[in-house]
Amino acid sequence: MSVQPILEVLKKHYALHESLLTLSKKKTEALKSDDIDTIQTLLVQERKHVQGINGMESKRAQLVGEWFRFHSPQTEEYTVSAMLRVLPEGEEKQALADLLESFVMVLAQLKEQEQLNTELTQQSLQFVDLTLNMIQPQTKNMNYGNPKGQQAKSESNRSMFDSKA
Repeated sequence: MSVQPILEVLKKHYALHESLLTLSKKKTEALKSDDIDTIQTLLVQERKHVQGINGMESKRAQLVGEWFRFHSPQTEEYTVSAMLRVLPEGEEKQALADLLESFVMVLAQLKEQEQLNTELTQQSLQFVDLTLNMIQPQTKNMNYGNPKGQQAKSESNRSMFDSKA
């Protein structure tokens, strides 16, 4: 069995990750501009990419497992990194090493981009929470109140703003 089918699957896998990185960058811009419709569209596209990536990952694992059973059955770890240790020097090994290096770089960029998106989302949620607290604050009487611990019914859920005005 040749390494070529594994290279083909890894190239497709890599292309899906590059596309996911592009979507993640678009999501960052949409988060910055508070464009909810675009964010929802991008999330649907991301979900499709993740499903495709999962399919490619299953196919890669299957092909790598077959390659190891044929070329190096004593190896316990069926990974591309382990393949690089077993493969003889040549064009296939170099192509696989280059692709693996590119893959690692894209994954690092994707992780960094998604961390930024997570931080932007958390900041947006904090802003929404602050705004809601300003509109309808939680009033608590720390020292004073009814002896039985009950509030008067007329004050129970009253906002600081008169919403009927």
